[in-house]
Amino acid sequence: MADVEMKPADEKKDEKTATEEKKPAPLTPVAEIKGNIALIERAVATLEPRFTHRVLRSLTHLRKRLDDKVLRDAINETYSNESPTKKTLLSWLPQAAPEESMDVDAAPLPSKQAQSEPVPEAEIYLRLLILHHLLTSSSTYPKALKLAHDTIEKMQALNRRSMDPIAAKVWYAVERTYELSGELADARPHFLAAQRTAALRHDDETEASLINRILRSYLQYNLYDQADKLVSKTTFPSAAGNPQHARYHYYLGRIKAVQLNYTAAHTNLQQAIRRAPPAKTAPGFYQAVHKLTIVVELLMGDIPERSLFRHPVLEKALAGYFEIVKAVRNGSLSQFQNTLSKYTAEFEADKTYTLIVRLRQNVIKTGIRRLSLSYSRISLRDICVKLHLDSEEDAEYIVGKAIRDGVIDGRIVHEKGWMECGGQKSGYGPEVSDVFSRRIAYCLELHNQSVKAMRYPLNAHRKELAAAEGAREREKELAKEIQEGGDLDDEGPDLGEGF
Repeated sequence: MADVEMKPADEKKDEKTATEEKKPAPLTPVAEIKGNIALIERAVATLEPRFTHRVLRSLTHLRKRLDDKVLRDAINETYSNESPTKKTLLSWLPQAAPEESMDVDAAPLPSKQAQSEPVPEAEIYLRLLILHHLLTSSSTYPKALKLAHDTIEKMQALNRRSMDPIAAKVWYAVERTYELSGELADARPHFLAAQRTAALRHDDETEASLINRILRSYLQYNLYDQADKLVSKTTFPSAAGNPQHARYHYYLGRIKAVQLNYTAAHTNLQQAIRRAPPAKTAPGFYQAVHKLTIVVELLMGDIPERSLFRHPVLEKALAGYFEIVKAVRNGSLSQFQNTLSKYTAEFEADKTYTLIVRLRQNVIKTGIRRLSLSYSRISLRDICVKLHLDSEEDAEYIVGKAIRDGVIDGRIVHEKGWMECGGQKSGYGPEVSDVFSRRIAYCLELHNQSVKAMRYPLNAHRKELAAAEGAREREKELAKEIQEGGDLDDEGPDLGEGF
């Protein structure tokens, strides 16, 4: 057997260092901001909003790395010294320390005097970054509120269509500023006026963002009737991005759940989960949607899958909801009441407490169903003891309602004070067809939305039209040549009978 040739350790180290050197170093926040501004200028020059959308996709990651020095350096390197925009932007940031100002003055750039002024979209983008940075500290909330008002007035004065994608993000930051300041209700008139303007201009991204801002404002103060009227009077833009669609479906799910329309609520929440960003990208939204989905499924009579509670992002957040699911599944009213009292603060913070209170009837129905499967005949007194009810009259009323609703198959013998249970219901009937209908409708809706979400090359139909016109021209030329060729054959010499 031949010996295996072993590489020396020095060669392995050299290979490792070579692979490490190939990895590009991550950009600094200042360099990333300058690159984003270059992309914004390119989007304005070429009228291609996809470059602006590329910039906005990095906003979540970038705003976590911002500080006063990063923003100050980015503004200094973007604008010339005499630019009034530079002075305005720097006025929203605290003044630099003496050491930093000396460092900046020690290395002047002579080319800064001759550089051109960036487009107004770059200024709005920098204002958006400053606004997100000011929201990181409660001491700067008043300054953030002033900056939000000033930015709104500047956007409305400029009135540029190339600024629409950035404006949608600015409105989200404005809403966040009002919410953290505790004045979200005061922002509602601004949102309503801007939503009407965006609808008239067919600005889909801004309109979608503003509709979600208004719905959040209504639901924050439990104004479900006003939110439902807004949904009925407006049409959500189908061209909006997936994050806006996910938020809209989540708010619709909350409205429908409060209105006892659990089927529509579950459909909207499933759409929100499907359109939402990945769990690690937006864990808060992912947890909020699943919390409401679990409660709605329980109210519909379904039990969520156990694997959902083992998800790494959801495991800790759904601890209280897992106890509720176990109580509903076991039909134990005492376990349900203990869990509800233990996690009351958490459920109220999630705004699901009123929905979970409705599950008491479901717990009782589940307990009665389990008893009907276990006993062919059971007294109302035993039902009262096993379900921890107050009296036999309550047990008789609840059992009668369960029989009328079709939860169990049986009858109450009032003379002897017991319930006689019938045989187990078969697995076929109108309920099965309803389930299949819901699944088919969901699959068809998923197919339609997937087709709408497909991207097609721009002006592809014009190429097809040009190709069709070219083919028609060639056919005309060929027909003309054939006709002219036929005339020449008639005028040609006689070549004999064989020809």
